Amino acid sequence: MSDTLLRSLDLIEPGDLVHYHGSITDRHGLYLAVPCTCRWCLAADHAGVGSPRYVLLDPYGEEDAELKVVAFHVRRRSIKRSDASA
Repeated sequence: MSDTLLRSLDLIEPGDLVHYHGSITDRHGLYLAVPCTCRWCLAADHAGVGSPRYVLLDPYGEEDAELKVVAFHVRRRSIKRSDASA
């Protein structure tokens, strides 16, 4: 699928840079989004209930070159694909 099409549809691919604007206001910012693979989110995806959920990773963390998890189970409506990931 072309990157232009993904941008036009505002689809989020694993590893995309996203803006978080959800209910946890002190976590608003830019993060990497990857699909949440916890058993509840996988079960909901399999059953077709709700939309996919994501784990947000801090790409700017300074600890041991590991990405720090910022939030789990983030709803699709709480993130927007960043223009910077184009």
